[in-house]
Amino acid sequence: MTVAVAGLRLRPYAGLDDVDEIVRIVNAGNRADGVDERWTVPALRSWFEHPTATFDARRDVIVGELGGRQVAAGGLEWVDTRDGEHREYRFWGAVDPELRGRGIGSRLLAHHEERARTLVAQQRPDREPVLGTFVPVGRPAESLLRAAGFDVARWFFEMDRPTLEGVVVSPLPDGLEIRPVTADQHPAIWRANREAFRDHWGGADESPEAMHRLLADPDTDPGLWVIAWDGDEVAGGIWNEIFPEENAELEMQRGWLGSVFTRRPWRGRGLARALIGRSLELLAGRGMTSAALGVDADNPTGALGLYEAAGFVVHDRSVAMRRPLMGGRP
Repeated sequence: MTVAVAGLRLRPYAGLDDVDEIVRIVNAGNRADGVDERWTVPALRSWFEHPTATFDARRDVIVGELGGRQVAAGGLEWVDTRDGEHREYRFWGAVDPELRGRGIGSRLLAHHEERARTLVAQQRPDREPVLGTFVPVGRPAESLLRAAGFDVARWFFEMDRPTLEGVVVSPLPDGLEIRPVTADQHPAIWRANREAFRDHWGGADESPEAMHRLLADPDTDPGLWVIAWDGDEVAGGIWNEIFPEENAELEMQRGWLGSVFTRRPWRGRGLARALIGRSLELLAGRGMTSAALGVDADNPTGALGLYEAAGFVVHDRSVAMRRPLMGGRP
């Protein structure tokens, strides 16, 4: 059912001129909700300029206006989940916090559901279609989604290591070595990362286009990656990240262990622990004074305990929320 909001106009994303206001709205909401994540104009421009088969900003992003002023934005992509059971139509949305409580968020949600139903009719997937998103626990978006019938599908933690002092760097397993990352290695590292997560919950775009989008992001610096090799094979690695604009606003020097992965044949040998120590050491060498990462609370490889042993503590919680798509398959 379409939700009516007096004076609200939803229109397609019109190009890069929209990006500044989308970033403003998202960041205003994060500030209001106490979420210490900040989007940046260069990063969002890059994301929107690198479409994939499952997400194209000009097709999949909408902007909400009241009186000609941008007050909301949202987007939707789809992904086949690794359990083989679902096609998830994954959405995001943001409303200017000054205008919350007027039904704008509900209207965005209704639009996403209408868009997902259209895609299901076009795609005719052989999996059960669901709507899904990720939201921080205890913020207004969670209440809106619960009222709309969404349930928690998975818990995730943001973990912080408040200091980079006392880092323990354990030895690499025998036969493995760390090598500087070069451009010709990017495809092999990408494939290894995607493969390593195939027994984890959820799903992700594994296409070459998604790799190019990652590498084009102005905050992606492969010089921060710590990659372990066993001969010509990538055994595991960590894609470390630094977000200067976010750090400047939050008045911190925090680095991120953005993606920690070990391929199956090399698990259980202490590789991840060795990579974490080296990553923390590297971030400290770049002037960072703290580190953070995100982790699936039910990670099947025991990552939560590994990170706690490395000095990380839970700082914030988020949930993946899902709801069956009304009407299901065509």
